[in-house]
Amino acid sequence: MDKERQMMIFCMFLAAIISPVFTEDWRADVVKELDALVTSCIVVPCSFTHPKENLPTSRLRGIWHRSTDKDQRIYYEDSTQVLENFRGRTKLLGHLGQNNCSLEITNIKDHDNGPFCFRIELARTETDTSTVDKFSFVESCVTFTMLPDPPNPTLIHQKTAIQDRPYTITCSVRHTCPSHVPKLTWSRGTADEVIEVHKETGFGYWEAQSILTIIPEEKDDHSDVTCTAQFNGQKTSSKTLTLYVKRTENYNHIIIPTVAVIGTAVIFAVFCIFMVKRYKLSRRIRSDGPGPSRSDQRRSIWSRFSRRPKGDTVDLGHMPKNLNSKSCADQKPSKARFPSPKSQPKSCNYQEDLNDGDDYMNTADLNIYGNI
Repeated sequence: MDKERQMMIFCMFLAAIISPVFTEDWRADVVKELDALVTSCIVVPCSFTHPKENLPTSRLRGIWHRSTDKDQRIYYEDSTQVLENFRGRTKLLGHLGQNNCSLEITNIKDHDNGPFCFRIELARTETDTSTVDKFSFVESCVTFTMLPDPPNPTLIHQKTAIQDRPYTITCSVRHTCPSHVPKLTWSRGTADEVIEVHKETGFGYWEAQSILTIIPEEKDDHSDVTCTAQFNGQKTSSKTLTLYVKRTENYNHIIIPTVAVIGTAVIFAVFCIFMVKRYKLSRRIRSDGPGPSRSDQRRSIWSRFSRRPKGDTVDLGHMPKNLNSKSCADQKPSKARFPSPKSQPKSCNYQEDLNDGDDYMNTADLNIYGNI
C-alpha cells in the first residue's frame, strides 16, 4: 500500500514538472477584450505556436467554442457541429499552417458577448483525420463589449481657414472589423480632393481615415462640412464642423488711391516747373535782345520833354540878323563826318528847321501826354 502511494505521489510530481513544458510549447495569443457593433462584424486577432515544425493546414483543425463548454462550438469546418445561432456567421481568416487563427463574426447579435476560446487538433496524417493531439487555450479567451450605436467620427482641423489657401480636414473612425472597412464620405469635395488611409492601431482595433483638402472661398464662411461613416450592417454616424474663413489681407483699396494721388501730384509739379522755367527763359531772351525796351523808350522821351516848362516857345526875335548873312553858296563843303549835335553848324534852313521842330515837339508832346 505504501509503495502504491509513493508511486502515485511520484507520478503526480512528474506530471506537475512535465505539464508546464508542454503548455509552453503550445501557446495562443488572443486579444482579451474588443468592442462589437451590433449588426456589424468583428475580427478577433489570434495566433498560436507549437513545438512541431512545418505543419500543413490539412493536418490542423481549428475550433472556437464557448469557454464554459468546449462542445458549444461557434466555429468548426464541419458546420453541422456549430451552434445554430452562429452557423454561417463565423469563419477563419488566416491559414492554420501559418499559425494564424483569426476569427471573423458577421451580423453581430446583442448576445454574442462571449467569452470565446480557441482550440486546435492535430490529425495523424493528411489522409487519416484521427486526432493525435488536442489543445484548448482556455486561458486565452476574448470577451466582447456590445455597442448598440456606432462611434462618431473624429475631425482634426485647424480652427480657422484662410481664403484661397489649402485647408485640410482629417476624418477618422475606430472599428474592429478590418475585413469590412467603414466607408467615409464628405458633404462637399470631389474624389480628387480626398485621400483614404486604413491602419492598425493595435490590440484588435483599426482606424479608417479620410483626408479632405479644399480651397475655401469668402462665401464658405460659416458653412458646414460633414463627415459620415457607414459601417458594415448599414449603421451610420457623422460629425459636422463649421468653417470660419479668414479673408486674405488685401490693401488694394488703400494702395490704388494713394498711387493715383501721388502720381497726379508729381505730374502737376513737373508741369509747373516746366512752365516756370519757360517763362524765365522767355524774359531772359527779351532782356538780352537789340535796342532799348519799350519801357526804356517811354522813360527817355518823358525825361527829355518833361524838363521844359509848359507853354515855352522858341524866340527867334533875339537871334542875330547876320546869322544867315552868308549865303549857302559861300559855305564850303566839308568832309562827311558824324559830329555831335552841339558842334554841328547850323544850316541855311535853320529857321525852317526850327519851325519844323516846333511842330514835331508839339506833336510829340501830344503823343506823350496822350500815352500817359
